[in-house]
Amino acid sequence: MDDCRYHRSVAVTALAVAVNLLAACGGGGGFDDASPPPVLAVDIVEAFPALSFDQPLAFATVPGDDGRAVVALRNGLIQIFDNDAGANTRDAFLDLRERVDDSGGEMGLLGFAFDPAYADNGIVYVNYTPEPTPLRPQRRTVISRFSPLDGELPGIESELLSYDQPFENHNGGWLGFGPDGRLYIASGDGGGAGDPQNNAQNLGTLLGKILRIDTDDGAPDDNPFVDEPGARGEIWAYGLRNPFRASFDRDTGELWVADVGQGALEEIDIVERGGNYGWRKFEGTQVYNEGDPDPGDATPPIYEYDHGNGRCSVTGGHVYRGEAIPALTGRYVFADFCSREVWALRRDGAGVRIDLLGTLPGNPSSFGEDGAGELYITAFDGKVYRLAPGN
Repeated sequence: MDDCRYHRSVAVTALAVAVNLLAACGGGGGFDDASPPPVLAVDIVEAFPALSFDQPLAFATVPGDDGRAVVALRNGLIQIFDNDAGANTRDAFLDLRERVDDSGGEMGLLGFAFDPAYADNGIVYVNYTPEPTPLRPQRRTVISRFSPLDGELPGIESELLSYDQPFENHNGGWLGFGPDGRLYIASGDGGGAGDPQNNAQNLGTLLGKILRIDTDDGAPDDNPFVDEPGARGEIWAYGLRNPFRASFDRDTGELWVADVGQGALEEIDIVERGGNYGWRKFEGTQVYNEGDPDPGDATPPIYEYDHGNGRCSVTGGHVYRGEAIPALTGRYVFADFCSREVWALRRDGAGVRIDLLGTLPGNPSSFGEDGAGELYITAFDGKVYRLAPGN
């Protein structure tokens, strides 16, 4: 467990559970302590005022049917409903509650993705912590494919990848398809304060990595470490602590990853093939573990920030590519779980600029896009929010 996390004073039980799930500790540089006033004409509004969800962790619209949306809950239930502000009912889309172990603060159903050909095959993918069994009592992460049977889910479950988890925290959990059609997976370092097993720098384990697999054939031949002795071929990049939410820029194909820090810095990375992002030697741009050798090839984050103004844990978002808010185009929108602030990051020739978009009523747990590239935010007040043009 992370020592500093449990020294926080939290007034609401739900917030305490949420901090366990997402945060651990982090913090160092980037923001002023006080939040500046918003400078962009953006409103953050409830997307579905009549609906509320229990610890939502993913939002998406149905491929080929942008009028329907799904929200994945940590307990293993994925619900489907009309993608309309007037929606007031929802149905079960995929119910895995009997298979999912959500007893620990960072366990449960943590990631969900539609197959690129979902409109034709009805296949979906999930990242979850399964209930232990007598034959497999070890805590672990499973990446599974669910293929409909007679047109219905859950249908047939095919386990694509599984790896043990030494602790109940730092499971990462995001998964999504890249422009290349491969499935990418964000894996935390396995937990425990300071990555005590040094998993993130160990190419022999899948922990503390971004993974890339072919859903039919395992590790693709063009993965960077496929032919390296002792290395896992599924690894795409490494040196991450707890990557909590990632996304591909739908225009450029860049992979943006938000990595939750240990005790000083939250960081945002653009992850590339074979990249090493420094943990546990580095937390952001600062040395964390003096005793570890310098890897020499660590890529620093493009942005990092500390815990001023109550910030504690970065929630990764998306580069905005919608049409409703032209001023946001090309900006990476992300949030901090504890301060509930939502920010837009812009890169230009002068470096990086950060603008505050607003503050949510609830703690932001993930971001999602609809088919048009408009952005939504799930929060642990049970609501889903969306970005809208402001005045």
